[in-house]
Amino acid sequence: MVDGRGLRLKMPHVFTLLTFMILACSLLTWVIPAGRYAREQRIVGGRERTVVVPGTFETLPKHTSVRGILFGDEVSGEASPVSVEGFLSAIPRGMIAAADIIFFIFIIGGTFGILQRTGTIAAVLHALLARFRGSWRVLTVVLMTVIAVGGSTLGMGEEFIPLVPIFLVVAKEIDCDRVFGMALVFVAAEVGFAAATTNPFTVNIAQGIAELPLNSALGFRLAFFACAMVVALVYVLRYGARVRRDPSASVMAGDAFDVGDEHADPPALERRHLAILLASGAIFVFILYAVQKMGWWLPEMAGGFFLMGVVAVVVGRLPMDEAVSAAVRGMEDMVVAALVVGFARGITVVLDQGQVLDTLIHSAATVLQQVPRYVAAEGMLLVQTGLNLFIPSGSGQAAVTMPLMTPLADVLGLTRQTAVFAFTCGDGFSNTVIPTSGILMAMLGLARVPYDRWLRFMLPLLGQLLALSAVFLILAVAIGLQ
Repeated sequence: MVDGRGLRLKMPHVFTLLTFMILACSLLTWVIPAGRYAREQRIVGGRERTVVVPGTFETLPKHTSVRGILFGDEVSGEASPVSVEGFLSAIPRGMIAAADIIFFIFIIGGTFGILQRTGTIAAVLHALLARFRGSWRVLTVVLMTVIAVGGSTLGMGEEFIPLVPIFLVVAKEIDCDRVFGMALVFVAAEVGFAAATTNPFTVNIAQGIAELPLNSALGFRLAFFACAMVVALVYVLRYGARVRRDPSASVMAGDAFDVGDEHADPPALERRHLAILLASGAIFVFILYAVQKMGWWLPEMAGGFFLMGVVAVVVGRLPMDEAVSAAVRGMEDMVVAALVVGFARGITVVLDQGQVLDTLIHSAATVLQQVPRYVAAEGMLLVQTGLNLFIPSGSGQAAVTMPLMTPLADVLGLTRQTAVFAFTCGDGFSNTVIPTSGILMAMLGLARVPYDRWLRFMLPLLGQLLALSAVFLILAVAIGLQ
């Protein structure tokens, strides 16, 4: 970035950016009034979840003291702003809170390292590139659609992180930049996640809390998914065509797009590669089935990916030392990605500690009660989008906001299905730009794309997707979406 005086401004490293955000949120706990809702345990989507109880919000007095500034000073019935010690320990506590996701990322990183060592990924990738070398647009549409379907139906996100280096190779081979490679996987995944059809982590949880039939309004959601994908595909394809025609049009013009020499001499596609691919695909399908039908979560999913790595070692006939080295290298490649998730969780940690998050949610719900229903529906979209900065977890945001938005929709004369749709759009699309999204920052780190350059690419598309969401919300209100 260059300012008006010609001075070059450098975007801080992702860890620096997140640390400053944690500091800012810690300071806000001294300014924003504290409050809390009562919470209860409920079975939602087959899992026990902690959800807020509507109508139970109460303000809390802030307890401040000299000791509280440095080390915290807890008093029963009062809120304590985040202390210096609380700020310094927020990142370690965020790591602990996100431990299941962090270790899941390490496991799938190790599995992809083994698949890479067997030559399966390189062989399949280059066979695919050879097939579509003269039809890069078709390849883009196919890849993004497949990934988006995974995000929309099964809520896949973290699973795609190890694919970033692979999609960078695809972008390099078709004469695009690393931002295009990042978009192939990340934009597709997040558009699918937001335009949720049967996403178990957002739409299913939200519908469960709203006491709606699971996977209801599927036709409406499928239409929205199709429209959102058209918007995203057109945007990405136009960007790719512009960069291919004029590399200086890239948001990362002048970047030395080097993907290493691992794919310089790809192996030929052999039967063992196809066998590994089929076995891995079968295990992956079972993992997805188990998430939907057997209540699997991250530890069980990680075990499934571990099995995938073991099968690849056996079928690929890798010596054990080579297999272990490949797995370790794969995990090493995921270190930054995994740590970013823990840093990002630190923001939620300090807001919870200072007990100001419920105040923000209560204030937003109070404002929405004062406006007409069409405006309120759009307001729900904006509220969910803004709250996603502080609660980047889809299931977490559903548990906190949907118990409040559901009765609010009843009062305003909106259908509960409309409130659910506003939630999925607001929670999902903003994940493409918010720095508290662990998946975004992890993928940017792997792709070596600076955050400010990504914003230059992504913000226009985000505006288009939110505008599309607003149009569909008006339609939902008009037809009384059920």
